[in-house]
Amino acid sequence: MPEYEQQLYGLIDLVVKQNASDLHLSAGRVPTLRVDGRLVPLAKYAILTPQDMEAFVSVMLSEEKRVTLQKEKSVDFSYSYQDMARFRVNAYYQFGNLAVAMRFIPIDIRSIEDLRLPPILHSFSEYQQGFILITGPAGHGKSTTLAALIQEINETRTEHIITIEDPIEYIFNPERSIVDQREIGKDTLGFREALRESFRQDPDIIMLGEMRDAETMSTAISAAETGHLILATLHTNNAAQTIHRIIDSFPPEQQGQVRAQLALTLVGVVSQRLIPRIEGGRAPAVEVLIANAAVRNLIREGKIHEINMVIETNREDGMISMNRSLANLVRQGEVSADVAESYSLNDGELRTLIRG
Repeated sequence: MPEYEQQLYGLIDLVVKQNASDLHLSAGRVPTLRVDGRLVPLAKYAILTPQDMEAFVSVMLSEEKRVTLQKEKSVDFSYSYQDMARFRVNAYYQFGNLAVAMRFIPIDIRSIEDLRLPPILHSFSEYQQGFILITGPAGHGKSTTLAALIQEINETRTEHIITIEDPIEYIFNPERSIVDQREIGKDTLGFREALRESFRQDPDIIMLGEMRDAETMSTAISAAETGHLILATLHTNNAAQTIHRIIDSFPPEQQGQVRAQLALTLVGVVSQRLIPRIEGGRAPAVEVLIANAAVRNLIREGKIHEINMVIETNREDGMISMNRSLANLVRQGEVSADVAESYSLNDGELRTLIRG
């Protein structure tokens, strides 16, 4: 189907030129980009038919993935276009017809400075062991931040790094480190299995694309206890909620042990949002929790609700609350106060910080 392949390449060119984060293809709609968080229909294109969608998916899918799609009605995979673009793709059915969501993954891995992240994140790439979590909603840059940390380690340290992803997103070229990248379904059966297998592969650092269940979380925490540096993502809104989410994933009789393990292993939590800028584009608002003695005691004692206060009172150590990060963006003239408030979990406190 060369005509559909050429149409797909044309749409990918638009994604790159317009700096879009996503491309959506679905029967009954025109192709649609997501630019700066907003959906932009491509009105000059014809409405896609079910036959169009079958053809587009045929262009992208391997036979193995096609079998999975037919069996499970949804499939994750990666798709590369020459040397200019990679996509994390989910093909799925809606109203009996195929649809595709394609997340654009730039070829180049950007640094912490390039991403305008807090400089304190450099310190996270220096740890030999422990547990680092990058959190936030889907589409707000977690994978990109994780890649920046892994790449910094790759460039500065001699380590064996194993990444476990579904699917593989950023591709790391080994520099000072060895980087082995394993894809769920292709190189291993699942996150839990890959994490257990990694202990026999002599890793120093393990990157988990996502922690999806209590067993994976338990294995990751145990790995951090036994001398590995574990970096992972979670879909949570802030540091306190992240810690609650991990602990609450376990039955009550295990939660005391998990709190003790987490208090011992946690290095830090980065929670981030990409906020629409006044002049276009998006700016990162970033909460940073560093697990100091006070944080460890609160986790151990189950006083997670007090963590927000520790973040606010330990700014000299590099911690920053989400509201303070949002307030800084408003005061710098990058983001409007109304938009900042829509991303805040405590807009009253945010207004006080903006005025102060």
